[in-house]
Amino acid sequence: MPKSLHSLTATPPPISRPIQATQRWQAALVAMGIAIAFGGFASRVNAEPPETAPAPLKETLAAIDKAASSHNVQSVLAFYSPTFTHSDGLTRQTLEQALTQLWKRYPNLTYRTELKSWKAEGNGITAQTVTYVTGAQKMGDRELKIDSTLQAQQQFENQKIVRQEILAERSQITSGTNPPNVKLNLPEQVNAGQAFSFDAVVQEPLGNDLLLGTALEEPVKADGFVNPTTVDLELLSAGGLFKVGRAPLTADSRWISAVLVRQDGMTMITQRLRVVNRVKAPQ
Repeated sequence: MPKSLHSLTATPPPISRPIQATQRWQAALVAMGIAIAFGGFASRVNAEPPETAPAPLKETLAAIDKAASSHNVQSVLAFYSPTFTHSDGLTRQTLEQALTQLWKRYPNLTYRTELKSWKAEGNGITAQTVTYVTGAQKMGDRELKIDSTLQAQQQFENQKIVRQEILAERSQITSGTNPPNVKLNLPEQVNAGQAFSFDAVVQEPLGNDLLLGTALEEPVKADGFVNPTTVDLELLSAGGLFKVGRAPLTADSRWISAVLVRQDGMTMITQRLRVVNRVKAPQ
């Protein structure tokens, strides 16, 4: 368990049942230039409604969705500037590697983007959208179902993506005939050094079922997009995970995950936690 997350109750002994925490695939999805900014930015003040967006912007977004849903890496990369920069440290090269591995692992992901607002800035456009990614994967006799919502800020110049910053992401993977219905309580953003709560609560009664689970915290970085992490599950005495953590002392982003498993199903949820520097009030 990460040192920055600790249990609010006594921690039971670990169960020897390692799993691969594959939730980080959603970071590669976000990096594709399909999820574009939403709320919380000053640029939102002068943003225009989606129905007034120029046709080339709408056409570009639709074309990116089509290329991503067909898993055509080169078609997706064609929408990226050679000077593309990303808040998580991705480049065109590492993006290509991440997408190739991602789509090999999940061969039927589909993408749907909604334009929320847009704004002309300098020689380009800053767009605001939310993108939904869904799909499934067969692993032996099991099927993993995937559902992800992605939000970010993205700048276009000459219909090419030149800059992207991820603002929020949340993904869920389920498997089995009756995966736990989990409610996740975690802020999307905290101040540097701030304490926060992280709860993942199973919504239905467990009856006599045993519940295994763990919490995982990982820094958001480029090499984490394609390298899965092995975690050990613990026998839980309550119907979920109840943790507290403290954000790092400098601005950063973290992936916070909950993994919950019972006899007839599994649920994994990952949410990005953005850590920002506290804004001092004017004197």
